[in-house]
Amino acid sequence: MTDSMTRNFNNYPSTAKPEQHISKQQMAAADCYDNQGMLRSELDINGKPVNGNTCINMDSLNNKCVGINMKDTAAPLNEKQNFYNPYQHRDVKHPTTYFDTLIHLLKASLGTGILAMPSAFKNAGYVVGTLGTIIIGILCTFTIHLLITASHELCIKRKVPSLTYPGTVAVAFEEGPKFTRVLAPYARMMTNMFLVLYQIGSSCIYVVFIASNLKVVGDAYLGGNTDVRMYMVYILIPLILISWIRNLKLLAPFSSIATCMTIVSFTLIFYYIFREAPSFVDREPVGTVKSIPLFFGTVLFAMEAIGMVLPLENEMKNPKKFGSAFGVLNASMLPISVLYTVVGLLGYLKYGDKTTGSITLDMPQTEVLSQVVKLLLSISIYITYALSNYVAFDIIWKGIEQKMEKNEHRICWEYALRTSIVIVTFFFAIAIPNLEHLISLIGAFCLSSVGIALPAIVSFLTFSDVYKNEGNIRFGLFCLRNLLIILIAIFAFVIGVSTSVSDIIHHMT
Repeated sequence: MTDSMTRNFNNYPSTAKPEQHISKQQMAAADCYDNQGMLRSELDINGKPVNGNTCINMDSLNNKCVGINMKDTAAPLNEKQNFYNPYQHRDVKHPTTYFDTLIHLLKASLGTGILAMPSAFKNAGYVVGTLGTIIIGILCTFTIHLLITASHELCIKRKVPSLTYPGTVAVAFEEGPKFTRVLAPYARMMTNMFLVLYQIGSSCIYVVFIASNLKVVGDAYLGGNTDVRMYMVYILIPLILISWIRNLKLLAPFSSIATCMTIVSFTLIFYYIFREAPSFVDREPVGTVKSIPLFFGTVLFAMEAIGMVLPLENEMKNPKKFGSAFGVLNASMLPISVLYTVVGLLGYLKYGDKTTGSITLDMPQTEVLSQVVKLLLSISIYITYALSNYVAFDIIWKGIEQKMEKNEHRICWEYALRTSIVIVTFFFAIAIPNLEHLISLIGAFCLSSVGIALPAIVSFLTFSDVYKNEGNIRFGLFCLRNLLIILIAIFAFVIGVSTSVSDIIHHMT
């Protein structure tokens, strides 16, 4: 049973009318005592009411006592009428269908992360990698369900049509115990910070990915061994220019082209994987204790699309179909988990310990089709870079937009902020040009917090009062469930970040 099905409607005030406005006929239908103490409800052999509750007004036997039958009175009907349904109050200009939302979520989850899955399996081994990917996929899906359910419940409490992710976190802290209410502004700020860091980190990965693939193609056809950082310098100006696009509608046609390029590229990648039968010879079933944390961070980065979940759900024509049993979330996460497992397993079996941070870099360096894959994916990721930066810009700009309303140089400041984000991603990519370690670091640092820990915290703050009324056992299991998820997130954060940073420092020295 989901949290949304355990709502306690007793929190709503009774809508029963005062007894002086109730006629005798209504009193008879209400199964209660009248002012002369005559029993109006049918009693069983033990003297207990059969069809309802009976009561006597002990304060005044001369006054009418209204005993409400919870099955037959209009109070529950009135409560249902007063019940706020956020879905009915959403004003979406261009609502998306089930299929549209499914495609958007698949596109959000399928990026450079899936290309790093063979590297993740190299760190974990093919047995641990297979089981771990499936378990992480289930965990990510479950925590997203927690976030959606809690957000819906908080919309009902606040009587608002929808909430963003930072808004959901802030309202959850405000609705929680007294000691959490003062933390609400900081909770919103921390959520925004992690989302910005995640988007900027993703953009850094995109820069490294584009530069690394262009380097392979350039070295193959131009000769030499150019440093990958030089290719980052070459693409800096194009990255700035595409980030200056202020209207996402202008990017829509290019996004469609990028999707087609990605499909063609993955088809060619599978061709190279299956061109020769994969073998388990010299492949490790279990990785080392030191390398497994890198696997966790990589898979988290590859699978999580937590920042896209609520915006997509809020834009649906029928939002109930997003988190239902056969809804968009489950229908997308199942094939994503299977696809990531297959790519990771087969890619590792194909290339073994030589696997790098992207399977495109493992493909033959001299074949034309291999170079086409690298170029197509580089162009596709170049367009995705603009979308990733747009999200980071939007979050930061909203925090300073009010201060810029009367500024005559508002447009200049906006372009300056867009350029600054590109410069930051550029310098981070220059500092950490290793794709494998950068992906693992971003996954462990950002997504273990906003993707796993925060949904569990929000769920606990939102539904703790509901589960308290369910009894000690259910409340204890509820607390244990969320505590376990939070502990997993903390473990992934500490071990994943420390291992990634250690490996980055080791490769830099």
